[in-house]
Amino acid sequence: MKTLRLILGDQLNLSHSWFDKVTDDHTYLMAEMRQETDYVKHHIQKVVGFFRSMRNFSNTLKEEGHHVIYYRIGDEKNPQNLPELIKKAISEHQIEKFEYQLPDEYRLDQQLKEIVKSITISSEVFDTEHFYTKRNDLENHFKGKKQLLMESFYRMMRRKHNILMINDQPEGGKWNFDQSNRKKWDGSPKIPKELSFDTDVTELLEEIKNADIKTFGNIDAKNFHWPTSHEECKKLLTFFCSNLLKYFGDYQDALHTQEKYLFHSRLSFGMNSKMLSPQEVIHTVLDHYHAHKDDIHISQVEGFIRQILGWREYMRGVYWKEMPGYAKVNKLENRNPLPDFFWTGKTKMNCLHKAITQSLDDAYAHHIQRLMIIGNYALLTQIDPDKVDAWYLGVYIDAIEWVEITNTRGMSQYADGGIVATKPYVSSANYINKMGNYCKECSYSHTKKSGEKSCPFNSLYWNFLEDKKAFFKDNQRMNMMLSLLKKKNKEELKDLQDRARKIIANPELF
Repeated sequence: MKTLRLILGDQLNLSHSWFDKVTDDHTYLMAEMRQETDYVKHHIQKVVGFFRSMRNFSNTLKEEGHHVIYYRIGDEKNPQNLPELIKKAISEHQIEKFEYQLPDEYRLDQQLKEIVKSITISSEVFDTEHFYTKRNDLENHFKGKKQLLMESFYRMMRRKHNILMINDQPEGGKWNFDQSNRKKWDGSPKIPKELSFDTDVTELLEEIKNADIKTFGNIDAKNFHWPTSHEECKKLLTFFCSNLLKYFGDYQDALHTQEKYLFHSRLSFGMNSKMLSPQEVIHTVLDHYHAHKDDIHISQVEGFIRQILGWREYMRGVYWKEMPGYAKVNKLENRNPLPDFFWTGKTKMNCLHKAITQSLDDAYAHHIQRLMIIGNYALLTQIDPDKVDAWYLGVYIDAIEWVEITNTRGMSQYADGGIVATKPYVSSANYINKMGNYCKECSYSHTKKSGEKSCPFNSLYWNFLEDKKAFFKDNQRMNMMLSLLKKKNKEELKDLQDRARKIIANPELF
């Protein structure tokens, strides 16, 4: 039976059972489509990264003997959307059966279900064979429970997959070493230069420009540094284990003006495009740890594995449990527009300037920059989560909706009202100063609470608590903050709110 198999741009898994055998009966279909470049405005490095990775994947399949139909973005015969693409291939190649892997975005899941309804041939759906969990595993785990506590899910995953376990107990005597993962980096230990692949993507960039795709952000076309094949992803993983893992846990929350990546792995793009599997990452890290236990403390390894086995799988489970309503939930009713400096980085607040400029330059920021700098500001200034979502989804090379929206709308913006986070991740300048050196080079003083030289985060923080106190009055984790708010005299609070409202109304002045 002549079978057409669709491969989406984030399904680049060479280990999938589809590819175990080479047969003339199977034709693989891949395409760079305007449907995917245009549904949100993307960073140019994100478009380049996915297109190059898709081309490398297609070439590997062809080298192995598989029959592949591949449309580049500028091909005249490229339908540029999924329904026409599939129907065209079915017609032109006398296809008798259509197969696809479960997509990880709700909109594509719905679109493919509609396409299957519209075609007259048989069809079959396969798992992507990537994640540790199935779509509904998290929902089943929490059935009958009021809260979706990540820690509970994470412990279940550790036990189920026997990772960092000794019999039924956690290796090292603790499930979670988060308290050890909050050190400020002050220049020591030395951070090795990041592994960069320095690929020349000039021709691909020209194709994207000629197709008139609207993008933003910056790119060095002669030195594209992201991995775009399984082999390059493996090299990055090896580099992480050999050079960065030893200190990852200690400094995973640190911030520094001179170090963009610190001890972070930069593996998320490779994983979210499925060039690299979470199983391969975790087992490689564990093998390295067990071979170097004298040099690497378990807190470093646990902190890393928690992000993948715990948080990554947890967020995917929340996504499939809560969609499609999750994409529009706005429990705090925040409606403010996104400031222009999100597209330029031009702000006098040094932490925001550094984090946003880095995002525009590299299509990357680590999780504390995303959460406690950019996300913190967006929540404190009460920006519409729709606008925040669209920016985060577009700017980061690793951002695919299932992982972006749960982290942004959920953990960062608390728009889901507490499904993901038990309290909003907001802070004044004190936390930002505690975790890094951004405040040292800033126009504002992190110690001043009021006045023109005071850090905007300070007045924004208290204004947010005052504005939202009714919403949080029954949240026990907010009791201490709301208690401190009550102790402020009316005049001080009014000064703080006046300054905060000025900042919110005129973000370009700050």
